[in-house]
Amino acid sequence: MERGCRRGAARFREQEPAKPRSAPACQRSFSLTSAIFIPILLSASLWSAGPLALAETAGSAHEQLRTITTAREAHDLTSEEAKRAYPIHLRGVVTYFDTDTGSGFGAIYIHDSSGSIFVKTPGGAIKSLPVGSVIDLWGVSDPGGFAPVVDRAVFQVIGHAPLPADAVPVSRTQLFAGEYEGQWVEVDGIVHSVSDSGHIVTVELGMTDGVLYATSVRETGADYSHLVDAKVRIHGHEAPLYNSSGQMIGARVVFPNLTAVQVIEATPSDPFQLPVILIDNLFRWDHISAMRHRVHLRGTVTMQWPGASLCIRDSSGGICAQTTQNTHLAIGDVADIAGFAGAENSTAVLTNAVFKRTDSGVPVAAEYVTAEQALLGQHNLQLIQIEGQLIGRDLASADTTLMLTTGKFIFTAVLPKDLSGQEAEDWKNGSRLRITGVCSKEFDPRLSVLADGMAVPKSFRVLMRSPADVIVVQKPSWWTPSHALLVLALVLTATLIVLAWVLALRRRVEHQTALLREQAGLLRESEERFRHMALHDALTGLATRLLLQDRLDSAMEAAKRHETALALLLVDLDKFKEINDTFGHQAGDEVLRVTADRLLDAVRKIDTVARIGGDEFVVLLTDLRDPQVGEKIAAMIVRNLAAPISYAERKLPVSVSVGVCQASAGDLDADTLLKNADAALYQAKANGRNCFQVFSPEPSQT
Repeated sequence: MERGCRRGAARFREQEPAKPRSAPACQRSFSLTSAIFIPILLSASLWSAGPLALAETAGSAHEQLRTITTAREAHDLTSEEAKRAYPIHLRGVVTYFDTDTGSGFGAIYIHDSSGSIFVKTPGGAIKSLPVGSVIDLWGVSDPGGFAPVVDRAVFQVIGHAPLPADAVPVSRTQLFAGEYEGQWVEVDGIVHSVSDSGHIVTVELGMTDGVLYATSVRETGADYSHLVDAKVRIHGHEAPLYNSSGQMIGARVVFPNLTAVQVIEATPSDPFQLPVILIDNLFRWDHISAMRHRVHLRGTVTMQWPGASLCIRDSSGGICAQTTQNTHLAIGDVADIAGFAGAENSTAVLTNAVFKRTDSGVPVAAEYVTAEQALLGQHNLQLIQIEGQLIGRDLASADTTLMLTTGKFIFTAVLPKDLSGQEAEDWKNGSRLRITGVCSKEFDPRLSVLADGMAVPKSFRVLMRSPADVIVVQKPSWWTPSHALLVLALVLTATLIVLAWVLALRRRVEHQTALLREQAGLLRESEERFRHMALHDALTGLATRLLLQDRLDSAMEAAKRHETALALLLVDLDKFKEINDTFGHQAGDEVLRVTADRLLDAVRKIDTVARIGGDEFVVLLTDLRDPQVGEKIAAMIVRNLAAPISYAERKLPVSVSVGVCQASAGDLDADTLLKNADAALYQAKANGRNCFQVFSPEPSQT
C-alpha cells in the first residue's frame, strides 16, 4: 500500500552517529559488577568516541555547538534550538522504559537533579532496561512531536538507584496546561477502572478536577485489579497528547511500574459489602462526600442491555449503570450494583459498574404516560408505557431506532441490534405502536442555567428491552390517495346514473373533493418529510447509507459511460469513545456535527458525504480525471479534522484516519470499493492514526 502517514521518528540507521575506528583500552575497562553494556546501541569503541562522533554531527565547519549537561537545559530548548542537534551528555536514573510504543520507536525517561527529559530510541532495539538503572548517556537534541527530546542516544548502565523522591504534586488542570511536560510528577485520585491493550496497562483515575488516564508497561504476573476503587498516589511523567501540528490537546501520566503506585486507601475487599444507598440520595448534599468512591445500590431490574447497560429501580427512583459485564439477569430480579456515580445529561448514572443477582422478584409494572408527562413529569429512568405513530427509523444508528410522533411531540425508541428480532421488520410506517421501556431524558444546559440551575428537559427517548416491548395497536390506514380517488370515481359514476340526485349531491361531491385534495397534499408533505428523514442523518444532516448506495450506483454508471474514475474515502474518528467517556455524549454529538461540516468544506459540490455509523463517514468522489484528486482531498480531510473542536469552553482533541480506494471505469464494483477502502482505513489506523492510506493491490514495502 502507498503510505499517507507521516512518520513520528526517522529511521535509526539514518540517525546513528558514525562509529570511530578505535578507542583507547583504558576507556573500555570497567567492572562488570558496576556497569552493564547495551549491546545494540553501544560498543566499547562507540562509547569511547561518543562525544566526538556526536559533536561532529552537531557542529559545522563554522560553528562548534556547546554540550548540554542537564535534563532541564535540554528540555527547555526552543524548537528552533533543538533542531540544531546540540550534543547532550547526561547522567541520571531511568524512570520509565518501553521497548516499543507502537509508533516505531521506544521510550526512555531519564531524571537528574535538574529535572527529566524523554529519550527516543529505535522501536524494539533495546529489549530490556530496568527502571532505576543509572546511565551515562550521549545524544543530540531534537524538537520531538511537542517538546524537545534526546535523539540518537548511546549510553552505558553504570549502577542502580531508587526512583526519585522529588515528584511535584500536580492537579489535572496543571497537567492539561502543559507546564510540567515530561517532568516527574505526583497525582492523587480514585482508580475507576484498569484495562490493558497489548502490553500497556491504562488506569482511569478520578481526580478532584476531572478524569486522568495513567499508563504503564504491563509487568509479567502483576495484578492490577486490586487498584479499582483505591485511593492512590502515582509518581510518573506528564506525557502530552498532541496533534500533527505539534499542538498540545491533552495529557496523561506514564508511570514505570507498580512500585510507583502508593495505595493511600485500600479497595474494599467486597464492594457489595458497602452500605446500600437509595438511588434518589445520589449527589444529594448529605452523601456528596462519599461519591468519589464506588457506591452500592440495590433494586429491581427494569432493563438490561448485556455488556452495555443495566437499569434498576428502588423505592426512591431509577438509575442506569454502564457496565461491560455480560451476566444475564431476568427482568424483575433484585440486583446489587457497585459503581462510580456520575452525571450524564443532568441525570445520575453509574460508570464502570459491576453487579450480581441477589434474589428473584416481581417485574416492575410500567406506568402509562403521555408524551408531555414523559418529558415534563417525574418519570426519568422509570419504566413507562407510551403510544405513538411510527414515522420512520434512524438508518444511521447501529441500533434499531424508531421515530414516533404523538400530538406535537416527536420521540425515539431504541433497541440494541443484537436484541432485535424478526418482529422489528413488521413494524410499518404509519402504524400506531404502544412502547414499553425506560424513559431517558435529555436536558438543555443553556435553559437550565437560565432557570436558576433547575434542569430543563428538551427531549426524551425510550430504552426498550426486547421486541416484545412493541405492540401494534393499529396498522397503517387503508385510506390512501389512490383509494380516495377510487371512491371519488364511484361517487361520480353514481351521480351520472341517478340524474335526479345531481343537484342534491353536487355540493356534497365538491365538499368531499376539497377534503380529499387537502388530505392528498398533507400526505404528500408527510411522505416527503419521511423520505428526507430516511435519507439524511438526523444529527449531522449528511446522507445515510441508503442515499449513499443510490448515488454510488449512479456514479458507477456515469463513470462507465464517460470513462472516468471515482474514489471512495472511508473516514473514522480516532478514539471517539474516549471523547464520549471523558467529556460526555453531548460533546460527542458536537464533535460529529463539526466533523460533518469540515468534511463538507473539504470536498467538491458534486461529491457526496455520508454518515454510515456512530463515528464512521464515507466520502464519494465522482468524475475524477486526475488520479491525485482523491489523495489531495484525503490529505485535506486529515489536516482539517486535526484542529481541536471548541465545546463548553474546552478544546476537544480530534483526528481522523482515512482509507482511500480509487477505481477506473473498467474496475468499478461497489462492494470491492468499500472493502478496499476499509482495508486502507485499517492500515491507516495501524500506522498510528491521524493519517490517510491509499489502497493498492501491491503489498506494502517497509
